[in-house]
Formats: sequence, C-alpha cells, structure tokens
Amino acid sequence: MKKNILIGAGIIVLIFIIWVVYGLFFATPVSPPATTSYSQDGLEITVEYSQPSKKGRLIFGEESDGALQPYGLYWRLGANAATEITFSQDVTFGGEPVKAGTYRMYAIPGEDAFEVILNSETDVFFGAVEPDSELDVVKVDAPVQATPSEVETFTIAISSSDGGATIAFSWDQTRFTVPVALQ
Repeated sequence: MKKNILIGAGIIVLIFIIWVVYGLFFATPVSPPATTSYSQDGLEITVEYSQPSKKGRLIFGEESDGALQPYGLYWRLGANAATEITFSQDVTFGGEPVKAGTYRMYAIPGEDAFEVILNSETDVFFGAVEPDSELDVVKVDAPVQATPSEVETFTIAISSSDGGATIAFSWDQTRFTVPVALQ
C-alpha cells in the first residue's frame, strides 16, 4: 500500500517537473522576448525586454478599475524577466548622468507622467519582484503622450534625436519618452 502511494506521488512530481521544464525552455512565451538597439556616434544602447499584448484589457489606470498596470505601482516595463538597458558610454538619461554599463529599468506609471528608474540590480530572472530601491541609480519623469492609434503589443523603440537618442515606450494609447545623450 505504501509502495503504491510513493509510486503515485513520484509520478505526480515527475509530471510537474516535466511541465515546468517544458514551460520554461520549450513553450512559446505569451509575451515574447525582444531586443531593441541603437548605434550612432560611438553611443550604443541596447534594451532587452518582453512584449506583452493588450488583448482587450485595460492597461493603465486605477487599480479599482481593474487596470493591468495600476497607477503608482511598480512595473517592470514589459513582462517575464526584468527589462535591462545597456549603455556603451557615460550618458545623460532624461538629463541625469549615468555611467556606462547595464541597468535594470522599470517604471512607476502615473496619469500624467511615468517615473522611469534605472537600478543597479541586474540579471534578475523573473522581474515581477520590485527591485531594492536603495540600488536605484536615477529616476526621471517622462510625460504621457496619447498615441494616434492603439498599440496592441508593448514596444520600446530607440531613435536618433538632437545630440543623442530618444527611447520611446508605447502601449495601448499611451506613449512616453526619455532622451539619452552622451556626457
């Protein structure tokens, strides 16, 4: 009797392990990974993130309204793993100085502006856990702009601008940008 129970429990554990391994390494993610990069005048910027889709949901708004990403709460700027940004040289990020290197990038959404934060805690496998704010390197406010049309899939794009680049974050009907320039 005990032997049958142990065999049954072992089979359940084995099925669970196979399911987890399949989900982590073989299944197509619902929010696929993406990389965007920029290279000009010796400045290289790379952002690695995951792209969730709207799927008819309320994305930004009040928690009481059921928003996927409520105002005032941590957002990893994507899904799955933490979003990371790498600068090849010292830059200003939203006017604030930042040393060359890789940073975890996250935001605190607001109705009129998003606070975009760079944090020195990197290589975080699952970005749902809020980083240690003691490790924040810089915080900048990025005013919210309305998009001309609804953006189904969260997108980060980097384009050239006067003296550097502009990082644009777009999802649903919300867009916000952060300027980056060489120091």
